[in-house]
Amino acid sequence: MAWLSGYPREKIEWHPTIDKSKCIKCGMCMNCGKGVYEWTDNGPEVAHPLNCVVGCSTCANLCAGKAISFPDVETLRRIYKEESIWAAVRKEMERKGVVW
Repeated sequence: MAWLSGYPREKIEWHPTIDKSKCIKCGMCMNCGKGVYEWTDNGPEVAHPLNCVVGCSTCANLCAGKAISFPDVETLRRIYKEESIWAAVRKEMERKGVVW
């Protein structure tokens, strides 16, 4: 994954949280292409949080009940800076021939 460039995914706490009091069970979150959610009798559950793509928040944007939230993106940016992840991503992209 270029966006982590070797940094362990399990060290990044980035995954959705569902506020069940707001969830209207619209099912939009089930469109997640990474299989983060599973449908239960009580509606969606975050069953595979580490499948969530770091930085993605599409499900929260689509959620009709506005029941899905993510950690503060500034925390994610801080980790990327402190752990030199941005520099590693750039290096990997250059190695792959991506020019900017």
